Amino acid sequence: MPDLTHALEKVLRAYDRYYDVDRLPSSPLFDARASFQLHDEQYVLVRSAKISEADSREQVFFAIREELTQSVYEELDTAAWEEGLSCVDPGPNHRNTDIILIILTNHLSEEAGKTIRKRRRYKSYRLGLRGWSDFRVIAYELSSGMMVTNRQGRMLEKTLRNIFPQTGS
Repeated sequence: MPDLTHALEKVLRAYDRYYDVDRLPSSPLFDARASFQLHDEQYVLVRSAKISEADSREQVFFAIREELTQSVYEELDTAAWEEGLSCVDPGPNHRNTDIILIILTNHLSEEAGKTIRKRRRYKSYRLGLRGWSDFRVIAYELSSGMMVTNRQGRMLEKTLRNIFPQTGS
């Protein structure tokens, strides 16, 4: 069983390729943070005939905990959501800013797992005309290989399975 710090380094190396990774985040609750930004433009024949442009962003928060209890999860969840929302700039080209929380733990309590599965956070800006924010969360228990996600976070399972291929379900 890899230790939590080693597991975090494996995850950060995977994110390093496309994300700006900060291993010393401003919040003491998180062990690392990553951000991703994509600007997309569509035009007809020449660039001056622009049809649309859109900005998509992701803010990813990484936390390692020996034991993930209900109260610890709630604290991480709230902090990630609030800090992620503070980075949103819902300008005219804003499409979405997704906030992602990845938690690596040696022991995941049953109550925390239930809360993660039920968690849904969403915010729209100007009735969706200026985009939206979704919240994705995944907790990975290193000792058993178990992954728990909310509905929006299911796509994160594939990423972690690629990083930790020996994991079960």
